[in-house]
Amino acid sequence: MSPFDDLLAANKNFSAAFTDSELTGRAARGLAVVTCMDSRIDPLGVFGLKPGDAKILRNAGARVTDDVLRTLVLAVCLLGVERVLVMPHTDCGMTKVTDDDVHELAARRGVDTRSLEFHTVPDQASALRRDLTRIRTSPFLPPSLAVGGAVYDVRTGKIMPVEL
Repeated sequence: MSPFDDLLAANKNFSAAFTDSELTGRAARGLAVVTCMDSRIDPLGVFGLKPGDAKILRNAGARVTDDVLRTLVLAVCLLGVERVLVMPHTDCGMTKVTDDDVHELAARRGVDTRSLEFHTVPDQASALRRDLTRIRTSPFLPPSLAVGGAVYDVRTGKIMPVEL
């Protein structure tokens, strides 16, 4: 028995009813959403989107890392993205720890993670403003790229727009 048997069984049902084979991989709505990996967030559902409408970039804390910037450049140049929304959320685990805390937790498991930066979020509003500025000032992205921020409330499903 595999730890993935439930997923393989569910995929049989999914693929039997699959109807999205015509999608091209371009963002039909010209949108990229940078959000957290938190499983309480349904990025398509939050905005009434469907598969193919947007590029969804997820990581711990919804941070604009070098890899997110790399991915945004590809999304803009190749996949029709014209606007980016960065959307962290309330009750985020990344706001409850520091990088040092994570290194200590890993060390207790016998793993040395000191070569990694976890981008924890001691001040979510500051981190979001910094990340929005990072996108807006990136020399790799066009100045015309629309960039916005909002915080998703995991208790109500509402988003709260944030101005830079």
